[in-house]
Amino acid sequence: MKWTAVVLAGSRPGRDPFARQFGTDLKPLIPVAGQPMVARPVRALLDSAVIGKVIVLSQEPKRIAAVLPKNRRIKFAQSEATISETIEKLILDKATRLPILVTTADHALLDTQMIAEFTSKAEGADLAIGMVERKSLLARLPQSKRTWIAFRGGAYSGANLFAFGSLKALAPIEQWRSVEQDRKKGWRVLSALGPVVLLGALLRLRTLDQIVAAVGRRLGVNARAVLLSNPLAAVDVDKPIDHAVVETILAGKA
Repeated sequence: MKWTAVVLAGSRPGRDPFARQFGTDLKPLIPVAGQPMVARPVRALLDSAVIGKVIVLSQEPKRIAAVLPKNRRIKFAQSEATISETIEKLILDKATRLPILVTTADHALLDTQMIAEFTSKAEGADLAIGMVERKSLLARLPQSKRTWIAFRGGAYSGANLFAFGSLKALAPIEQWRSVEQDRKKGWRVLSALGPVVLLGALLRLRTLDQIVAAVGRRLGVNARAVLLSNPLAAVDVDKPIDHAVVETILAGKA
């Protein structure tokens, strides 16, 4: 099965102080270990045996295209106002082949092993979300600061990997639209999914898999949490300390 990969390479509205520190106004163009950050996940996707077309979405696709290799498998498009609108438009586009893997331009440590593991475990699901368990990441990077959501049996963080396997995924996307601006606040996301889900998580009455299955039933989809074995899948470049950590890892010093 060949997946369509989507790389979200947009920028926040207004001035981005983080990008400005590195001499650019676009976060995806921040240099990481000698090359624009967006080039790293795109290269990993092109190197993956399971990926067919790679779609790169940005408010300024021409500027992003200028720093990426010339490859007929890469397509560039204008992103919509929000992530949910962008993904929804892609899924509804008859030219887009399902299933779709979505990742972000700041996923600088993405590699072919992560892609292979995620897609194999996500196959057949209407919606799948990549996750990393807290203990595994802190064992690798004790200083890492992440947004963690605790469930019975462990706490987890997202890995910026999402799979949309069918048109049924439109229902979760519509639900996501209501909390998109608060996506860094785990309790806000859970509250939008209903009191049973929220209480089950807050009181740690259910495991991650049980919560995701309950959400899937509520939305009428086959939803799946994909726990990734490499904890570095949860590391993105979202602030200066992340940038320093990622460059250290890429240099083989971490």
